[in-house]
Amino acid sequence: MNRTVTLRHLRCFAEVADSGSFTTAATRLFVTQSALTATIQQFEEAVGLKLFDRNTRRVVMTPEAVRFKAEADKILREFDAAISDLEAIAQSQKGHVRIAAAASAIYQFLVQAIVSFREQYPAVSFTLRDAGAQQVEQLVVDGELDFAIASRYKGFDELDYVPLLTDTFGVVCRPDSALAQGNGPLKWAELPAEGYVAFTQDTGIGTVLRTEGPAWPGFDNCQFEISSSTSLLAVLTEGGGFSIVPALAGKVAGFETLTFRELEAPVLKREVCLITRRLRSLSPTAQRLLRVLLETIHAQTLPAGVVAAPAAPASLA
Repeated sequence: MNRTVTLRHLRCFAEVADSGSFTTAATRLFVTQSALTATIQQFEEAVGLKLFDRNTRRVVMTPEAVRFKAEADKILREFDAAISDLEAIAQSQKGHVRIAAAASAIYQFLVQAIVSFREQYPAVSFTLRDAGAQQVEQLVVDGELDFAIASRYKGFDELDYVPLLTDTFGVVCRPDSALAQGNGPLKWAELPAEGYVAFTQDTGIGTVLRTEGPAWPGFDNCQFEISSSTSLLAVLTEGGGFSIVPALAGKVAGFETLTFRELEAPVLKREVCLITRRLRSLSPTAQRLLRVLLETIHAQTLPAGVVAAPAAPASLA
């Protein structure tokens, strides 16, 4: 005997129970009366109980069916609600997106993109983290984030790195600093060996400078290390000195009180990437957000020294 009970059996049972008529239930379910009768018979055979008593005027539930009806309604209600939630997420009517990004990316375009996205999809919620490059990559690998926007740190095999933009490194300092005087780029050879404020090695900026920067003596003569642009702003504003940051980082909130001058001879650039976990599909909501993000990047006037990547990721085109 086939004891498989499906949602179709439950729906037919509930409709007959509610209407008290096979004819009415069949009309509501858009099936023939004979097909409905056969389905109820299959259900009764599967559970080994009679579910309805039939008389000339009305179909009445048996005592066993009356006790079961509330459970059947609950199962159908919860299933329909779950499917509705799934469809809503697919249409970005609701859902949650988890992101980590460099502070400069958050300030320059990510928050603007989220605000624009929420105008269309107000029920979507977000978790936004400003974390170091080392932590960001591990969070994506572990599935704790949907995606990240940061520079490459270790370059995990499990991750995909799609360039979003590049920016040029330069000096940031107070306007009254000797390095702030004059126009145009500075040369690395012009930088003093004293007063340099460095980024820690676990940051994307610190990694790029240590691995790709020129042989500048100041790297070995650092007296102060910080791990975030917020800390850097406080140190430079109150204590003076100078640091070396990408152009995008030199434009975050608060840095308008400081002076930024690009460095040359050599020119050093950083690549800001969309970081996702390889072989893991982004949710429809995250994909829609990324499309808005790309539109935001290409629609705005980026700071000097910052250039957007010419092409969108193929998966979002």
